[in-house]
Amino acid sequence: MSNADNITLFYAPQTRATGALILLEELGAPYQLHVLNMKAGEQRQSAYLAINPMGKVPALQHRGELITEQVAVYLYLADLFPQAGLTPALDSQLRGPYLRWMAYYAACYEPALVDKFAQHPPAAPSMCPYSDFDTMLGIVKAQLEKGPYLLGEHFTAADVLWGNALRWGTMFKLVPESPVVMNYIERVCSRPAFVKADAIDAAWAAEHERIVSESKPEDKAA
Repeated sequence: MSNADNITLFYAPQTRATGALILLEELGAPYQLHVLNMKAGEQRQSAYLAINPMGKVPALQHRGELITEQVAVYLYLADLFPQAGLTPALDSQLRGPYLRWMAYYAACYEPALVDKFAQHPPAAPSMCPYSDFDTMLGIVKAQLEKGPYLLGEHFTAADVLWGNALRWGTMFKLVPESPVVMNYIERVCSRPAFVKADAIDAAWAAEHERIVSESKPEDKAA
């Protein structure tokens, strides 16, 4: 890629942007990180709000355009590097299922997880996008049982999205640690790209914690 094609990922550790970082590593894509310290509130400062008024990550800048929304970022990057094989071709029989699981994540899994975390009762079935939490998750588990990946033998960007999401869901005790889910997480998250991105993530998280700690006034004895 030329300099005009540089990919900038607006990123903060231990956020949804971690998954976008993993995907960039899986794709072998050239990129640069614009790191935001969310512990210091940088995502709410005017410099970043001018880029994404919602103050959310991940966001991409590429060829003068801005791409936000997690699933859009994944779809864009995977299509940008088709040679990596992480996105089914437009005429592939897997393209429809691939798009289904990408959309299912945003339309069903995320809203259900947020409602469960906040202890919000779901809306009436006729209005709720995910029916109910157990039904939503049961559909995912049934697909994972066909494994080893969401699309069978074919590892895709959807697995980067779901592997990371289910890992965090189980860590926060929102998703039960069933064998099919835990085996999937282990299979996906042990890949080299995940391991490398996790190390980058941990290093930035520690650095941001250090910066915030050092900026606090020292407690003084009365």
